[in-house]
Amino acid sequence: MKKNKKVFLAIDTNNISIAKKIIFESKTSKLKIGYKFGLEFFNSKKGRNFISKLKKKTIFIDLKLNDIPRTMSATLIALKDLRINYFTVHISSGLKALKEVKKISGKTKIVGVTTLTSLDSKDLQSIGFSRSVKNLVLYQTKIAKKANLDAIVCSPHEVENVKKIFKGEVITPGIRLNGNKNDQKRIMSPYQAFLKGSDWLVIGRSITKGNIKKNLKKLLNNLYL
Repeated sequence: MKKNKKVFLAIDTNNISIAKKIIFESKTSKLKIGYKFGLEFFNSKKGRNFISKLKKKTIFIDLKLNDIPRTMSATLIALKDLRINYFTVHISSGLKALKEVKKISGKTKIVGVTTLTSLDSKDLQSIGFSRSVKNLVLYQTKIAKKANLDAIVCSPHEVENVKKIFKGEVITPGIRLNGNKNDQKRIMSPYQAFLKGSDWLVIGRSITKGNIKKNLKKLLNNLYL
């Protein structure tokens, strides 16, 4: 298991006050903490401006772009005024689009999203995919490798197999301290996910809902069993 454990806290809100509280109360010297902002926060009235003012934080912008190559690269160019450390694109957007985005990414790490953790094999079949989750994620990982992406997102259940192919960072959502699945199906505890080889965990409600400092303590207890 990795000694320097890294966690992105998901800012799953459009409320600036709540975002400030999460950032302030999650300060710790025992973990490397970054902050993930998705569509809800980024598209809120003051969200983008708030992100632009964050200093000395590891910023993960999770927009999951999935469009034609020109639109995807133009979107990233339009965000150049922000200091973005990690930025997500769907691997399903295709090799050409991924290469275009990577080419103009500069210091921003491009993160390829494989198969959403809210989907299982049955869900994939219902939208026209014949591969199982495991096989589809491996196929997508090979595309990410060809595009020279910096990182990928997959569930912790696929990490071990992904690591055999992909040498970049692996970021894993679907992390639960209490075992509640909510809207995700392929989940795992923080300790188990790091044991599998995850480089970063993405954790939201398990930490940000309720007493944040108390929840962080639970996380540390889980990691250092």
